[in-house]
Amino acid sequence: MSSVSQAASVWGLLDGVLLVDKPAGPTSHDVVHKIRRRFQIKKVGHGGTLDPNATGLLVILLGKGTKLSDRLMGGDKAYSGVARLGRVTDTQDRDGKTLEENPWEGVTRARFETAVAEGFSGDIFQTPPMVSAIKSGGVPLYKLARRGVEVERKPRLVHLYRFVVTEWAPPLVSFEVDCTKGTYVRTLAHDVGRVLGCGACLDALRRTRSGPFEVKDAAGLEEVLLWSEEQLAAKIIPFSRALSLC
Repeated sequence: MSSVSQAASVWGLLDGVLLVDKPAGPTSHDVVHKIRRRFQIKKVGHGGTLDPNATGLLVILLGKGTKLSDRLMGGDKAYSGVARLGRVTDTQDRDGKTLEENPWEGVTRARFETAVAEGFSGDIFQTPPMVSAIKSGGVPLYKLARRGVEVERKPRLVHLYRFVVTEWAPPLVSFEVDCTKGTYVRTLAHDVGRVLGCGACLDALRRTRSGPFEVKDAAGLEEVLLWSEEQLAAKIIPFSRALSLC
């Protein structure tokens, strides 16, 4: 570790929260690993997983900031996304194996918005997808799914504060959703498609807010990895301030 990094650690400058705009591709763990390796910081974590092909806000926790993990993971989230009508996949997103391809031309924006208003507002129950980090018998479901094993999943209560269509360009439907923790947005797309009768999957997803933090205040991962230790320290939200926000 450089002398600058050592000094920053002594003064607690590297204890806190760093907001990263994750690109599509790397896992949340990959981002943590890259930052840990680049800056030689022992304690690095994150405040809520993003799927590999999702983009947007990933809250990185450094040093004492890792103590905020439970608070951040319990916070509300906001996303923008794109659903694709007519395609059903085994992962409920565009990267999965196609299970069905159905005609979607009869679905209007009014029908879509009515389905959302009547069944996807306020408290709803979701059945988590098999491709998820939820564990069954201590094993993540996605690992079981890779083996071709499917297990029963109990529906979980989540809350949707807001779910609105922002652009109608069928078969692609752009939307924004504000929700509680544990909401699977790809399951929302899948379930709305089921209600409409044509099926649907999630084509793109971007997290715009996590708890009190917003993606507009985040730096891109590649930019972060080019920073010096001084630049990193200047961008970190100190632990005490982050604690008061959470």
